[in-house]
Amino acid sequence: MNIEEFREYCLEKKGVTEELPFDEITLVYKVLGKMFALTNTEGDFSVNLKCDPEKVIELREEYPDSVLPGYHMNKKHWNTIMIDGRVSDKLLYTWIDDSYSLIVEKFTKAMKEKLRLL
Repeated sequence: MNIEEFREYCLEKKGVTEELPFDEITLVYKVLGKMFALTNTEGDFSVNLKCDPEKVIELREEYPDSVLPGYHMNKKHWNTIMIDGRVSDKLLYTWIDDSYSLIVEKFTKAMKEKLRLL
């Protein structure tokens, strides 16, 4: 996976926007205003994704060189994934989907209905 594939996959999801709220190099992906993924456009390619707190530690232990505590994020809920070929694209897509789903699950009924109507 490269950064363009990551961007396209995130933007294909319903209700997703791409923003630069922090600086000119940190791309943030939000669903109805709630962040589910981010990446930098400079340096080593990595992404931050929200993760079920019960799986956070498990993934870090299973992929110690590729899945790290979320950089500048709540480490209980976020992982930083190094995109360097050690984690398959299929798994990365699954983790992006999981991150998106974790955010949507917490939406109010009204927000879920708004998303459904998009």
